[in-house]
Amino acid sequence: MPALDGMRVLDLTQWEAGTTSTQYLAWFGADVVKVELPGVGDPGRHTTGPDHDSLYFMSFNNNKRSLAIDLGTPQGRALFLQLLPKFDVVVENFTLGTMEKLGLGYETLKAANPAIIYATIKGFGTHGPYSAFKCMDMVAQAAGGAFSVTGPAEGPPTRPGATFADTGSGMHCAMGILAAYVQRLRTGQGQKVEIAMQETIASFMREPMSQREYRSSPIARRGNRTVSPTDIYECAPGGPNDYIYIMCVNTRMFDALITAIGKPELGVDPRFQTVRDRHQHGDALHEEIAGWTRQRSKWEAMETIAAAGVPCSAVHDSEDILNSRHLKARNMIRTLHHPVNGDVQLLGPPIHLSESEVAMVASPLLGEHTAEVLTAELGLSPAEVEGLAGDGVIGLAPAFETAGA
Repeated sequence: MPALDGMRVLDLTQWEAGTTSTQYLAWFGADVVKVELPGVGDPGRHTTGPDHDSLYFMSFNNNKRSLAIDLGTPQGRALFLQLLPKFDVVVENFTLGTMEKLGLGYETLKAANPAIIYATIKGFGTHGPYSAFKCMDMVAQAAGGAFSVTGPAEGPPTRPGATFADTGSGMHCAMGILAAYVQRLRTGQGQKVEIAMQETIASFMREPMSQREYRSSPIARRGNRTVSPTDIYECAPGGPNDYIYIMCVNTRMFDALITAIGKPELGVDPRFQTVRDRHQHGDALHEEIAGWTRQRSKWEAMETIAAAGVPCSAVHDSEDILNSRHLKARNMIRTLHHPVNGDVQLLGPPIHLSESEVAMVASPLLGEHTAEVLTAELGLSPAEVEGLAGDGVIGLAPAFETAGA
């Protein structure tokens, strides 16, 4: 059975952080109903134009249903509050104060359904000196410390490429929701779950910050090389991502590495006898190893060195990930059919449960499930649904698109 079979979620999230949290719940089998503004929807739908849902949107909204309601209207707000007792969780990541302006803040929802779990993601939380500051992923990464430890020692702080603040906050939010849900199963009480994106990144900084024990603080950037020969090495044919990263942290690994690359004589070279020696002569050691890697593809280099027991990886770019025979073997690369966009490759859930299986479904069209939800949950007739649509309170997906789904 799906692990979260029976959990029901009203998803008011947009962009990435909030949508990640609800996508995880949907991946585990929760019924996630995405509440969107009619005619507009999650702004993430339109990152590549208005005529189709973007790959960005599809990447964060699998396995959800779309309910288009204008919460800014009295009728839309009333519909939402009528739905609330039938659901377990509400998730939002609007700008601070938006839910209160809509008349749907936590205290209001708690009064309507004391068992509701209300999850909110904000850049800097709901209180504190910075709480009103607007935030996006890279802002949170700067505020949480990730920029400060990324980049070469002689260069400026550098933007990390992956969206750790958004997706990381979503994962933390999903974890908080699950904890609150388990507690509610025992007590019957709901509660508020709050995630601050800055704090998510600060939490990811625990390992770098632990280095205060033996390094000066603030912790300095060190680029790709930490203690030689841990470093990144060029590979053939010399493209922008033709590199291998080798993490060699002790003498046993060093001996295995130099044996794998056919240079056992480096083990008796006085420049490389100890960890300290190797670090002091890092440039020379790098060239010895790079002389071997430059003659091989990153895949050959990785498989040779990894087989010797040395942690390493080819630098995988986006195409390498989609074509990875390893990830395909683990069912991480999925092809989903979208009624407008056709077949699209997406990444699957990175958490694997042995006793829970949920089929992965493409993201919904805007308003695709509006009629379905309102008739099933509130008992509205088709005529009432059409009337609300005519008044602009709700939105319905075009009939041909719904049929194509």
